[in-house]
Amino acid sequence: MSLDADACYRALAARDARFDGVFFVGVTTTGIYCRPVCRARTPGRARCRFFRLGAEAEQAGYRACFRCRPELAPGSASVDARSRLVARAVARIDAGALNEGSLDALAGELGVTARHLRRALGDELGLSPVALAQSRRLALAKALLHDSALDVAGVAFASGFGSVRRLNALFRARFGRSPTSVRRERAGRADDAGPGAAPGAGLDAVTVKLGYRPPFAWSELLAFLGPRALAGVELVTADRYLRTVALAGHRGALEVRDVPAARAVEVTVGAELAPVLMGVVARVRRMFDLDADPSAVAAHLARDPLLGARVRRVPGLRVPGAFDPFEMALRAVLGQQVSVAGATTLAGRLVTRFGAPLDTGRPELARTFPSAATLAAVPVEELAALGLPASRARTLAAVARACAAGQLPLEDPSAHEAWTRALAAIPGIGPWTTAYLALRLGVPDAFPETDLGLRRALGSDADAVRSASARWRPWRAYAAVHLWRDAGQTPLRRAHRRRNDKEETP
Repeated sequence: MSLDADACYRALAARDARFDGVFFVGVTTTGIYCRPVCRARTPGRARCRFFRLGAEAEQAGYRACFRCRPELAPGSASVDARSRLVARAVARIDAGALNEGSLDALAGELGVTARHLRRALGDELGLSPVALAQSRRLALAKALLHDSALDVAGVAFASGFGSVRRLNALFRARFGRSPTSVRRERAGRADDAGPGAAPGAGLDAVTVKLGYRPPFAWSELLAFLGPRALAGVELVTADRYLRTVALAGHRGALEVRDVPAARAVEVTVGAELAPVLMGVVARVRRMFDLDADPSAVAAHLARDPLLGARVRRVPGLRVPGAFDPFEMALRAVLGQQVSVAGATTLAGRLVTRFGAPLDTGRPELARTFPSAATLAAVPVEELAALGLPASRARTLAAVARACAAGQLPLEDPSAHEAWTRALAAIPGIGPWTTAYLALRLGVPDAFPETDLGLRRALGSDADAVRSASARWRPWRAYAAVHLWRDAGQTPLRRAHRRRNDKEETP
């Protein structure tokens, strides 16, 4: 997709926040590239070059602006013009797949050769996988230098560089100054972790800001997540979200809060999670739908007579995601034919019985959710003893075994068609479960059309809901969240059996 340079310049001159993250501008006379919302004096049209990605600007020789901080710009959602392979590769690289793993391993995971992957990224983005990974590491390092109390060695480690020497060399080449000089600017600022630090993090907390496009309905996200907070694993307060984390052998806790003035959420994690910080960041971005373009969604949905008033009433409504895809898959199954409270209670029993203890310094956050490997080894009878029907216990066990065997790539929203088919083949899982799971895992057009709450909100049967929803593509997930909110309904609510699909359609 090529950029319309004149349209980009108009957006730049207006400092239109709706285009933040959509493009970047390089200024030929300074060699610096910026976000379109930068408060610096607008350069003349002839001095501007426009890029879709910050990494493209860097490849062309431009350095990131230290005023608007391009690394904070919101990213591009998965529905943007990008091939599925490239989207999957970019998501995995964003999560740190090349920090320790090889390009051959990543290509094998994606089902292609390393040569084919290089060609695909080169054709679509003009970048090699290594260059893209390097750009992502540098962006995270720069954010940590600005926002965290880590020393330069800690920044190098947390952002995926093998050594301080490597970080120093690449940072100076890319930004024209050393990491130490940026860290020096932070000296003298209070490094107190304060009451907002992640549980158990103390003075070793690592904080990073993740940008989004406003408006951002943060309170609505918390209102959705609060009733579903999993005892021992999650805690939702009036203004923030906290949870325990187990990722790639590292365990700890995180906290997320909104910082509206920065157009960003602030994520604080304990030092134990620093080695997997890129993976944590990628999951937080997806969970809180930070890469969404709310203006584009609203422009489409607000024209619909059924949704227009709802969309205008709650600007910036996001689709609540999930931090742990495996956890979300099990919770979707547990939610069949029971209420939100009932599903959350059952999931809590699963955590109490099989979750691993974790000392976070807070009794509300004391365990991590059990892994797929752990639950795959649990006899069905033990799962049923939690208060589950035998058929539901067998379904849980089957999902755990499939995930443990790598047969369900739930981490990859762009592969949702593949894992939907695999899930649907498991007895006890039907269309509502797969559609609801896809919605919670970041598929923007996912729509559980058999959902009882949606049918009630529209006063229609399933066929009428299906017909109406066709107008809302490709943003049907956002339509569902608006309808649930407006009708006071929630998607895991009251039992309702269908003749041919014995799962919940709440």
